[in-house]
Amino acid sequence: MIAKIIQFSVKNKFIIGLFVAVLVAAGVYSMQKLPIDAVPDITNNQVQIVTSSTSLAPQEVEQFITFPVEMAMANIPGVVETRSISRFGLSVVTVVFEENVPIMRARQFVNEQIDLAKAEIPEELGIPEMMPITTGLGEIYQYTLEVDSAYEGQYDPMELRTIQDWIVKRQLMGIDGIIEVSSFGGYLKQYEISVDPIKLQSHNVTVSDVFDALEKNNENSGGSYIEKGPNAYYIRTEGLVTSTSDIENIIVKKNGVVPVFVRNVAEVKFGHPPRFGGMTMDGKGEAVGGITLMLKGANSSEAIENVHERVAEVQKSLPPGVKIVPYLDRSVLVGKAISTVSKNLIEGGLIVIFVLILLLGNFRAGMIVASVIPLSLLFAFILMNLFGVSANLMSLGAIDFGIVVDGAVIVVEGVLHLMYTKHIGKKLSQVQMDDAIIKTSSSIIGSAAFGVLIIIVVFIPIMTLTGIEGKMFTPMAKTVSFAILGALILSITYVPMMSALVLKKNIKEHTTFADKIMNRMRKLYEPTLQRVLRIPYLIVGLSVSLLIGIVFIFNSLGAEFVPTLDEGDMAMQVTIEPGSSLTQMINTTTEAEKILKANFPEVKHVVSKIGTAEVPTDPMAVEDADVMILLKEKDEWVSASSRDELVE
Repeated sequence: MIAKIIQFSVKNKFIIGLFVAVLVAAGVYSMQKLPIDAVPDITNNQVQIVTSSTSLAPQEVEQFITFPVEMAMANIPGVVETRSISRFGLSVVTVVFEENVPIMRARQFVNEQIDLAKAEIPEELGIPEMMPITTGLGEIYQYTLEVDSAYEGQYDPMELRTIQDWIVKRQLMGIDGIIEVSSFGGYLKQYEISVDPIKLQSHNVTVSDVFDALEKNNENSGGSYIEKGPNAYYIRTEGLVTSTSDIENIIVKKNGVVPVFVRNVAEVKFGHPPRFGGMTMDGKGEAVGGITLMLKGANSSEAIENVHERVAEVQKSLPPGVKIVPYLDRSVLVGKAISTVSKNLIEGGLIVIFVLILLLGNFRAGMIVASVIPLSLLFAFILMNLFGVSANLMSLGAIDFGIVVDGAVIVVEGVLHLMYTKHIGKKLSQVQMDDAIIKTSSSIIGSAAFGVLIIIVVFIPIMTLTGIEGKMFTPMAKTVSFAILGALILSITYVPMMSALVLKKNIKEHTTFADKIMNRMRKLYEPTLQRVLRIPYLIVGLSVSLLIGIVFIFNSLGAEFVPTLDEGDMAMQVTIEPGSSLTQMINTTTEAEKILKANFPEVKHVVSKIGTAEVPTDPMAVEDADVMILLKEKDEWVSASSRDELVE
């Protein structure tokens, strides 16, 4: 069958040329549509249920909220495990499903069980709700709202948080690929009514009276419409409060004919609810920012590009002196990872091409084999798109072009050997050239195909991995297999066709530089081989001893699950004594930021995220803080010459 394919390819060069053109076009298109990320997303298939309850201690959260939710989730099919975190005012239950369960079906199961859990939880204690459809790698764009020096003092943390919630967040919602925008830091503005018990008693008013008056006097209502001549006049009353003075002028009760207003029994002012997290930056105190969460399975490169475009629009609508400043941008990390992969692929490809041309001794033959490298890569891009494999450090970084072109090298080298052994001094016609290529390629392609298939078989065990290992290494195995498979197809179609079309038909005897290299190596090898064959037992014994030594050394070597990725920045965690207040933690992180900024010129910014964000994807206690240390470019470093040295 393979021989017939080779014959068809050589005899129908135009059709194979069209095939290659289609491959290039489809490959380029797939490359543009390919999801690009730094590393594979190894987050398992999970749904999180979060319940906020500002009035309960951790043990009460566990008893009244977490336990009923866990029990409701116990009967869902396809669940691998259920785990939970109960903190002061917060319950997070994580339900992990089998990988083959679609995420939307899993969320449907959970949503149905949440309704059952709500019946067991008093409404005033909290309402369980599902978290957004995102993963651990979903935080692709994190930013702060910074105030220009000319406007310092004009915006306090409460005002910045209001800008974040009502201007920035609302305009960032609806971005393609983004499922949620979470606010972090600052104070959530609320109208706060501080009731004076003595004044209540003196006016014969209860707290319930104040509650009822506020509830009934804070709404708009409609009264249908009146037709008058050709016009219709709609009737409505406006009763929504819009300022503290509106609240102060609400009548609570009448003592005879004397009305008792809210201002008579309470003080109305701006306040904020209890906080479970905060943010500080550069030792300047509290900051306000946000986190954009990417939809699970979305293309991170497209999503982050959409965020950049929307941020540029939002920036125009911000108050004077306020600007959005990102401190963690996934595009930077993706750019560094892809730059590393591209650099390695280009350098590896050039080395392979140089060695091919050098050792084949024929420039045209070397270029035929070298052209298989980009074509096989484009073929891999097509299959990566079809099978949902993203382009990242693990998938693309594992491609070995020397292995990829193995089959093509065998075919071309066999053709050259035939030309310079049986047709030396002849000038072949195109028909004779075609017949010679078909005969030679058909005789050796079996060995080439068998060798390539053995390489692919090596990756099959990796493709069977499950869990975190599967998510991490399966993309690598698939990508390499796709590239090798593409190279094999090209070796039985494109390579014979191009050999028949491009190689010289006037075969002249000559000695190339490659011949000189091989002759020199043969002269060194043959005497060595003859000596070794005289002492077989000694050689076998040395080989076994060497193998045992290598096994021993291998077992003593360290190992890493994934390669180290230098993201350019650093992260550390600050933890203080359990039971400490949020204010104490803010003071601690502010002091840590001052120390880092004062002692290390390499540090550009230091951002501390304390406790839990509005969307608690990472529910930490207020005694814990994630500190992001953003560094300048390495050519600006003065305290250290390497990352490890700077960390130390």
